[in-house]
Amino acid sequence: MTSKKRSWTDWLKLIIILLLILLIVRMFTFNPLIVEGPSMQPTLMNDDRIIVDKISLLFKEPERFDIVVFHTTSRKNYIKRIIGLPGETIEYKDDILYVNNKQVDEPFITSVKDQLPLNARYTTNFTLLEDIPGGYNKVPDGHVFVLGDNRPNSTDSRRLGYIPTNQITGIARFTYWPLNEFGLIK
Repeated sequence: MTSKKRSWTDWLKLIIILLLILLIVRMFTFNPLIVEGPSMQPTLMNDDRIIVDKISLLFKEPERFDIVVFHTTSRKNYIKRIIGLPGETIEYKDDILYVNNKQVDEPFITSVKDQLPLNARYTTNFTLLEDIPGGYNKVPDGHVFVLGDNRPNSTDSRRLGYIPTNQITGIARFTYWPLNEFGLIK
């Protein structure tokens, strides 16, 4: 009887240890997330299931066009694409992105822009100094400038202002649901 009892307690200890390991891995490396809302369409749709990579941020800063998850309040996470990095000027004019006065292509929204009527704008014109909260002409140190891919319907840096890099919790890397979207996020 004692060997059965010992075997049962050994299994219980093993299960508890495995659950703790899984919890630690999930907390510090990868996290599943459900996309809420249309702000990242066409790249990510409402209710898409994605994997957010947390560990990369320990080794390097996020880069332009990374899709990041960040906190703006203790209860609300946002998912947006980094457009501007610290020290850069960002301007949108006639539906073209300019970073440090140089045109930058955004291939992830080309298909949507191509469907617009002639002379229609997907992204409204703006400059950092005149139109973005904070009164800066460059993205401040320790911050990024983010936009949703669905520019007409996104709460992003145009409204929220600059996002502190220490509020970024991860980088969206992989879609696992729906199955027809299974794969790396571009």
